[in-house]
Amino acid sequence: MRVHFIAIGGSAMHNLAIALHKKGYKVTGSDDEIFEPSRSRLQKHGLLPEKQGWNPDIITSGIDAIILGMHARKDNPELQKALSAGLKVYSYPEYLYEQTKNKKRVVIGGSHGKTTITSMVMHTLKTVGIRFDYMVGAQLEGFDTMVNLNHDTEIAVFEGDEYLSSPIDLTPKFLWYKPHIALLSGIAWDHINVFPTWENYLEQFDLFASTIEDDGTLVFYDGDPELVKIDEIQRKRVKTIPYSVLDYSVDGDKTLVSFGDKKYILNIFGGHNLQNLNGARLVCNEIGISDDNFLTAMQSFKGAAKRLQLLKSNKNCNIYLDFAHSPSKLKATTQAVKAQFKERKLVACMELHTFSSLNKEFLPHYKHTMQAADRAIVYFNTEVLKHKQLPKITKEEVANAFSHPNLIVFTDSVKLTEELKKEEWKNRNLLIMTSGNFSGVNLKELAAELV
Repeated sequence: MRVHFIAIGGSAMHNLAIALHKKGYKVTGSDDEIFEPSRSRLQKHGLLPEKQGWNPDIITSGIDAIILGMHARKDNPELQKALSAGLKVYSYPEYLYEQTKNKKRVVIGGSHGKTTITSMVMHTLKTVGIRFDYMVGAQLEGFDTMVNLNHDTEIAVFEGDEYLSSPIDLTPKFLWYKPHIALLSGIAWDHINVFPTWENYLEQFDLFASTIEDDGTLVFYDGDPELVKIDEIQRKRVKTIPYSVLDYSVDGDKTLVSFGDKKYILNIFGGHNLQNLNGARLVCNEIGISDDNFLTAMQSFKGAAKRLQLLKSNKNCNIYLDFAHSPSKLKATTQAVKAQFKERKLVACMELHTFSSLNKEFLPHYKHTMQAADRAIVYFNTEVLKHKQLPKITKEEVANAFSHPNLIVFTDSVKLTEELKKEEWKNRNLLIMTSGNFSGVNLKELAAELV
């Protein structure tokens, strides 16, 4: 098989390219810009394009499949030539389904927690010795790539994202996968540039539930009223299993779960993660893994990159990095760190970086989301607003939206880091939350400098 990637440099795209290369496919690709770590990883596998830019001459009748990334535009010259030549053009998720259509597919969806739950399921399968295909939205310890595809596996585990599939395929990604086992963790409005109303966004999850194969299974968080409504509709067609937070206690910086007659010490913490854990447990049960095997595996689970990732610590301070950017994620993550370290002050620092978070109309959804923090810091870059063609927002508007008594807003990342360096990090934790990098700040180096 010969496969060509248009926009091979994307986080998801380059991982799929490497996975197909490892599977024995002949892989080529192009892009007009490729950043690290994609560049080095593609180069390591001999997949880095010889030069940047688009080259329609590379599109020939000998290509079996074109995979189109979101970074490409509709008028991309390679795409236009492929369509004119009648070549099959797949979106990323469509091709994942094509590769796994004869396997048992497990798909984890929801507005929050899906990367963590997918990671938990993957870690468990690997620990108990089950080989499987996968796609997950973060780098995991013990896994070389974020995508893996094999000829001889029987199970595929996918993180199910509701965002659009490609510039010419406006299908939400998770609608392609048609799971046999699905999980929904909760619904909280996001991606307002694509789903401008709550009703429009909510509809995608109804559609996802309807794509579960007949006689399949839906695991869902029963604390979400919208998921309860979906359950009422789908239970006539598929098996439905509700879940809530697994009972736990905190012992120092460890989480203790008592289940049956055994106790399990975990590295993860926070009510939202114990909720995630319970959902992952039930998914693994449906695959055939016992509670004891699951919880034993979870004792060595350290989480996914940028999901309460411990950047640096000493006896007085822990510094965590989390992907949290939406209101629900922000609130859950801030509460989790404060609850785990009640005796320490918490400084929570977040970046408004996504289209939704920088939208003036959406800002009020952040009200009280950082209340658990003793001190709150919010950063945004005015140039990003211009790039996303969004109306201006002011520091005062951001501060009013969050409604935190000890909040300060920055639009200059240098001044932000100077403020953090002035703090005496004794009996204090720092929680950094962003889907970006505070306009180029090396967060690992900053953490090392602070402690």
